[in-house]
Amino acid sequence: MFAKNDAKSIEEYLIALPDNRKKEINFLHEYIKKTVPGLKPYFASNMIGYGSFQYLDSKKRKMDWPIIALANQKNYISIYICAISDGKYVAEKYEKELGKVSVGRSCIRVKKIDDLNLETLTTVLKVSENNPGLIGAKKV
Repeated sequence: MFAKNDAKSIEEYLIALPDNRKKEINFLHEYIKKTVPGLKPYFASNMIGYGSFQYLDSKKRKMDWPIIALANQKNYISIYICAISDGKYVAEKYEKELGKVSVGRSCIRVKKIDDLNLETLTTVLKVSENNPGLIGAKKV
């Protein structure tokens, strides 16, 4: 469950973060922007999205979705990686090298930045930039 706020922009989202998450989410936001500058940041449904791709949902409707997204959750920070490489979600492919984090399909859950292997995160972000997608979803 998202730790909700009423933000309507990236700036409002960052300002409204709880004090115990501001430093880490601001760091990750800047880190993602620096690592994959070609993925334009935007505010996307109570999270920060970076780049986007179109796919057809189960009802054959065109949907836009972030390639990478950053969100504050109740118990952790989520880095969503909507990308596929060699038939696997990129986050799962690099799970063992990411550090003391929890990985589920296209989500990296982080409690503290110190638990995250930033070198591997850099690889994940760069691979994702060129391989957006969701398993089972048809890209448009």
